Amino acid sequence: MSEIPEGLYYTKEHEWIRLDGDEFVLGITDHAQNALTDIVYVELPEVGLSCAKMDEIAIVESVKSASPIFAPLIGVVTAINEALEDTPELMNQDPYGEGWMVRMTIDGSPNLPSLLGAAEYKAEIGE
Repeated sequence: MSEIPEGLYYTKEHEWIRLDGDEFVLGITDHAQNALTDIVYVELPEVGLSCAKMDEIAIVESVKSASPIFAPLIGVVTAINEALEDTPELMNQDPYGEGWMVRMTIDGSPNLPSLLGAAEYKAEIGE
């Protein structure tokens, strides 16, 4: 059974976001990292990249496949988790902590109703 913390927002594409003032932190869910198995490479965006909702902003490669990561909200990348360049397995070990991927500003009013809460995400993945 996947870890699905309360207080985060989730997408149907298996990303999570944590709001932090006028920014948010983005990563992949525990369910996603379990499905991918061993993550071996992460291609992160450039700081300053402006993203529309559902723009592909990163790629996660595992021993099984490569998966795109999408921006769940409109914003600009303000920071990337550079530790993932040398230790992408942090996404397997701690997907909601040290395995975070990007930090972005929120451009305008966030469209939170389009995101899922923990209970809705749990139902989405059938747990």
